[in-house]
Amino acid sequence: MNHTFFLQGRRLVLATFSSLALLPLAAMSQTFPDKPIRLTVGFPAGSGPDVLARVVGQRLSELIKQPVVIDNKPGAGGQIATLTVARGPADGYNLLLAEAGSVSIAPAAFSKLPYDAAKEFVGVAELAYADFVLAVPANSPYRTLNDMVKANKGKADPLNFATFGAGTPGHFGAAEFGDQAGVEVESVHFRSTGDAITAIMSAQVSGAWISTAVAHAQIKGGKMRALAITATKRSPLLPEVPTTTEAGMPKLRFSAWLGVLAPSATPVALVDALNKRLVESVQSPEVIQKLVDAGFSVTGASTADTDRMLKAEAARWGAIVKSTGFKGD
Repeated sequence: MNHTFFLQGRRLVLATFSSLALLPLAAMSQTFPDKPIRLTVGFPAGSGPDVLARVVGQRLSELIKQPVVIDNKPGAGGQIATLTVARGPADGYNLLLAEAGSVSIAPAAFSKLPYDAAKEFVGVAELAYADFVLAVPANSPYRTLNDMVKANKGKADPLNFATFGAGTPGHFGAAEFGDQAGVEVESVHFRSTGDAITAIMSAQVSGAWISTAVAHAQIKGGKMRALAITATKRSPLLPEVPTTTEAGMPKLRFSAWLGVLAPSATPVALVDALNKRLVESVQSPEVIQKLVDAGFSVTGASTADTDRMLKAEAARWGAIVKSTGFKGD
């Protein structure tokens, strides 16, 4: 037998089968998308993540010539939506508008979480992040962050801070503030953003750390007062509000990322195609302006940078959760 001929023939057959195996995926990526994309959001209509999803989704729809359906599944700090997408098809049409709470914080805060964010998702694109503002009632006795700290340092009675749910950035932001300021803080968890904001405006609680995207309208309208913002520089929406560094707490810095994730088995070619269009969408001038006006800082990152961000944020928030000793179950 001519062994050289046999080996060459075997290689040719293997190469042919390999090429044929790649054909469906190649064809799929060329025609993708050819039907509506569903973008699931874990918060109600009108919330910060919902606003971002609708602004970016509209531009994405224009680029891909297909509808982008925003599917709001609020509840459990975004965990219901996250589980829904994790259990859905990995076909590029099933996407999650993800945020720090259910992906970076929940795995450290809840030992019985029904999904494994690190294993069950792949990062498609980081889109933006939101800084947090300390909002207090309009009639609060505190006019500055220092006023609040000085009045409560060493006291046994805690400050009651509203949150949008256990395991959310505002929850652990409040804990971080208490640790750094040396004041007792007790989190009061509300079922919805609206309920928490109503509690602040009616002075049922001392305040809350709320994303600028959610809080700026009520602050501008005089319904709440802002003491400080966790940003590197002042927000163009609230230019009169000092940063935590300016307010004397330079180590009190936290923000919440927002981006798009897909089930981990989603083909790489489709993830790359989605990343290209999502980054193009979020970085278009009109979208940037709309998101800045809504209180977001726009990013737009490659899949590799998005995965690096996810790992770094899981480690950062995990350390914060561990320092509080919080266990959600």
